Amino acid sequence: MAYVLDSNGLSLTGHLATPSRVGISGTAGLVICHGFPSGASQGVDDDRSYYDFADLVAKTLGWIVLAFTYRGCGGSEGEFSMQGWLDDTISAAKDLKNNPQVNSVWLAGFGTGGALAITAASLTEEISGVAAISAPSDFRDWAQDPDQLLQYSRTVGAISDPNFPKDEASWAAEIDLIRPVEAAGEINKKPLLVVHGASDQVVPSFDARVLADSHGDADLRIIDGGTHRLRFDPRASAIIIGWLDRTYRLRTKDMTSDQFSISERES
Repeated sequence: MAYVLDSNGLSLTGHLATPSRVGISGTAGLVICHGFPSGASQGVDDDRSYYDFADLVAKTLGWIVLAFTYRGCGGSEGEFSMQGWLDDTISAAKDLKNNPQVNSVWLAGFGTGGALAITAASLTEEISGVAAISAPSDFRDWAQDPDQLLQYSRTVGAISDPNFPKDEASWAAEIDLIRPVEAAGEINKKPLLVVHGASDQVVPSFDARVLADSHGDADLRIIDGGTHRLRFDPRASAIIIGWLDRTYRLRTKDMTSDQFSISERES
């Protein structure tokens, strides 16, 4: 169903997929973070692939899944900035965590959304784990030529206000503050899945190995022949869903065991 969430006063559009039933103990929640638009950003809302994936996870795992649209894209308010998109990621995670039926929140991010999902997980306790798909390990190329990124953002419609940003230097400085590799090392106690296509021509698969190495205990999957657009690859979908299911069940089992241990000590 159509969904609207608030991010620092901006209304972001989205799609909330819910299972047919949720048990009394609740269920896990998943936030899907899309990548940077390669065409008109207005098409992000119309891109059913993210919504379809949300529906698939909700049906298969019984999770509550939110696929939202970043500021500046689709029907969401605001203009693109790296800090703004990071804020949106955190806002989406907290919004889903506030759902009384959700007992834990996980993120699945694609491309830029994957890098921001890792970064967001390093900044907030609300996020239990991350699946990063086709994610860059840094934004060095953007930081080196912010004028080109600004122009491209205008071209694809992620920035539509001709007077934005008011301070281009500050806008550009935000790019270098997003450091996925460092963030991956900081979330080494949270589960991380890194999925990448071996034939990705946009972000080299080497980036996936760097992210996994920084985390130290990540589940790294390189898909033979896979391209940057893994959300259309059924192998990637199967890997993500399988990992979410196994990792969540293991985490829930460990938490239950800890509770039993505490009860035994107190009795």
